[in-house]
Parts: sequence; C-alpha cells; structure tokens
Amino acid sequence: MEIENEQTDNINATELDNLSDTQFSGDEENGGTEEVKTEINGNWIPATSINEAKINARAKRRLRKNSSRDSGRGDSVSDNGEALKSGVTIPTSPKGKHLDRRSRSGKGRGLPKKGGSGGKGVWGTPGQVYDLEEVDIKDPNYDDDQEMLKDLSLGEMKYSVPVLAVSLALEGKASHREMTSKLLADLCGTVVGKPDVEKSFDRLLRDLPELVLDTPRAPQLVGQFIARAVRDGILCSSYIDGYKGTVDCAQARAALDRATVLLSMTQGGKRIDNVWGSGGGQQSVKHLVKEIDMLLKEYLLSGDVSEAERCLQELEVPHFHHELVYEAVVMVLESTGETNFKMMLSLLKSLCRSAVITMDQMKRGYERVYREIPDINLDVPRSYSVLERFVEECFRAGIISKPMRDLCPSRGRKRFVSEGDGGRLKAESY
Repeated sequence: MEIENEQTDNINATELDNLSDTQFSGDEENGGTEEVKTEINGNWIPATSINEAKINARAKRRLRKNSSRDSGRGDSVSDNGEALKSGVTIPTSPKGKHLDRRSRSGKGRGLPKKGGSGGKGVWGTPGQVYDLEEVDIKDPNYDDDQEMLKDLSLGEMKYSVPVLAVSLALEGKASHREMTSKLLADLCGTVVGKPDVEKSFDRLLRDLPELVLDTPRAPQLVGQFIARAVRDGILCSSYIDGYKGTVDCAQARAALDRATVLLSMTQGGKRIDNVWGSGGGQQSVKHLVKEIDMLLKEYLLSGDVSEAERCLQELEVPHFHHELVYEAVVMVLESTGETNFKMMLSLLKSLCRSAVITMDQMKRGYERVYREIPDINLDVPRSYSVLERFVEECFRAGIISKPMRDLCPSRGRKRFVSEGDGGRLKAESY
C-alpha cells in the first residue's frame, strides 16, 4: 500500500484532470454502479483513471526504448499514433542512454558499419566475389623481370641468359633448379626464342668440362635441364637426336644419355615434371614422413651416414627434422638387437655434430617420444628401460642436454628378488 501511495503521489493534478476527460465516463463503464474514488492531494480521483495512468506510463516507457532506434529516420510516432516532427525529441531514461550503444548525436540510422563489410577481421559483405587485380605498369612499385630484360637490348646475346641461369642453378639446391626451369619456360617466347634456347644448351654442353670442376654432378644436372626443357616445349624433341654419333666429350655424352633416359622412362612426362622434386614447403606432411621413414630404413641396410645426411639435406625441411629424431628413437624401441641401437646412436651423433639437426629440433623429437611412451609401451614391452638406456647414451655422446635427460619418463616400479634376500633390488628396472 505504501508503494502504491508513493506512485500516486507523483502524478500531477493536471495530468489527472486530462486523464479524467476520457471518452467514456465512469457510469457508462460500470453500467450505472457506484464509482470508487481515491483522494490524492485533496482531490478525489476515480480508480479507473489511476489504472489508465499506469497503462499510459508503461506505454510511454516502451516508446522511449524504441525511439532511439527510430532516431534519424525522420518522423516518429506519438502516443496517439500521430507523427511528430523530426525536431521534437522524445526524452529517454538515463538508464537507456548508458545501455544504448548507438550514436547519441542523433545521426545515422543504426545500420551496421559499411553495410556489414566493415570492422575488424571482415573481408567484405557476405557473398562478395573479388575480381583479379590488374597490375598497373605505371605503378612506381611495379617490377617485371621480363620488362627489365627487354630494356637491356641484348640482341644476339640473348642466349647467354639461359646459360647464366642454368650455371648458377647447378650450384644451388633442387628448389632453385625448379625455379630456374620455370623461369626458362616463362622467358621463352617473350625474351628469348627457341633458337636462342638451343644455342644456350649447345654452349652448356661445350662448357661441361669446366663446370665439372665446380659441380661434379654437372652432366647429370644438365641432362635433367634438357629433359625438362623438352617437356616444357621450349626445346625441340629432335634436339637430342641431332647429337647422335657426333659427340666426343664424355661429359656431354653423359648429359645427353641422362636426358634420353628421363624422356623414355614414363609416358606423358609425369616423372619429368618432378625431375627436381618438390620443395620442402610444398610437400605434404604424409609425403615427408614417408621419405624420412625410407631414409632411415635405407640407412639401416647400408650403414652409410654421409648418404643419409645428404638425403636429409635434399629434403630441405629443417623445420621438420624432429620427425627423423622421433622415428629413429621409435625404431630403437621396436628393435630387438643391439645393431639398430648403435647405428641410430651414431647417426644422431653425426647429425648433431655437423649441425644438420639443431638442438631445438633434437629437443622436439625427444619430447614427442616422452609424450607417447605410454602408448608405445602397450605394443612394445620394456620400452621404458630401453628408452632410459638410449637417452643415457645420447647424453654421454653430447646429443642431448642434462635437463632433457632428466625429463625421461621412467616406470618407477621396484621389485624385490625374494622375501628373504635382505631387501636386495633387481638389477634391471621394469
């Protein structure tokens, strides 16, 4: 009752007078019954007018909440359904001002920023498709190798461009040779022609005795370049046939034989497309895991540490060397004799000393083994004891650090030999 009296005290007498002038009187609504009145500030107010005041107050509160959404749309709607002018502002509650996240200046329509294509991490409106961006040649940042070569006006010296590119690629990695082959295919037809390409390979075959001094594998590599050029269509397929029976140089003959073998190996040239292999960043994880597994198995058969080191470097994946460490340790755990134990220890020792595998990659490989040793132990009993021995030998050889050795998990199960042995423990922990 006290709350109702406080609410009724806040109503002005003028508002109550306006509310009392309704379309129907109390007698008409009650059907002639006696009207109940309440005294407020010395005035007797019908109870029906108080109820109407409460209803209107609720309607105004709802209108205040919705008025901020319609701000900026022009005209708003009043309580009676009449349109108000845009200059008339509807008061809002202080609580609504703090909770409203829209602009308080009255500008804008409350729509998303930039039609939904703005904001952090947004690439555009839903369903928007971007066209290929055309490169502006007049852009000061525009740089095209072909345009630069055209500006040099090489003239009859155009054939020297492929000669220089291949000569530099012979001393690089497999990925560099792959990029050089793609460069030659792009330059042919725009900067150099097919006669220039043939002339450049003629020059390379003549210079092979000098190239062998710096790159012993130059004849095989030049033969691969010739086979790839024939596959890319920048060199005639009859180019090799023109040298039959006319070559006196042993290196040139070896290069032509290598190209002939590659062209006749498979149909469609599928092997020639991958003659240089694929770079480390372009290979899938499954392919890399398979290559490392084959590398370790071949090493166990041959025992050649230098060949295994060379094959690992040719993969060009220094960020994935932890996989070799992991696979090597797992092979030791799964082996039964001491041969694999010693061979893997010598391989990791050689790779660590030559800095082919960094300490960070070595640490990651051992951490992977430590995490998965409970699952490995389910298939390979006594894997904990073998791992402890191998880790201890690696620490003595300087392959891992002392903190990494201390992290090696152990089963921690001590068993007595018998009850009457005076507390003597078994020599080998299980």
